[in-house]
Amino acid sequence: MFQGPIFVIAIVAICIGGWLVSTWIRAKHGYPIENEWGGTVDRKDPDADRKIQLLSSENEHLKAQLLRLEERISVLERIATDPAERTAREIDALR
Repeated sequence: MFQGPIFVIAIVAICIGGWLVSTWIRAKHGYPIENEWGGTVDRKDPDADRKIQLLSSENEHLKAQLLRLEERISVLERIATDPAERTAREIDALR
């Protein structure tokens, strides 16, 4: 069973099949693929710079919004923990 050219051909076929499956999985998930000389070939996204710019601007917007919400929460915490008379005056001043 482990003699002759059929065994050698089976081992070569299994190795090539494994390489093909590995390459397919790497390509599917966006990992770099090895070329025939051992170098890597990356999948290029033509809109990558635009996506980075949009995400950066969205990130800045969300940071600013988070700062505003933190300020509002600190005011609410101060109102909730202050004495009643001063709190009533501050609430009236905010109206």
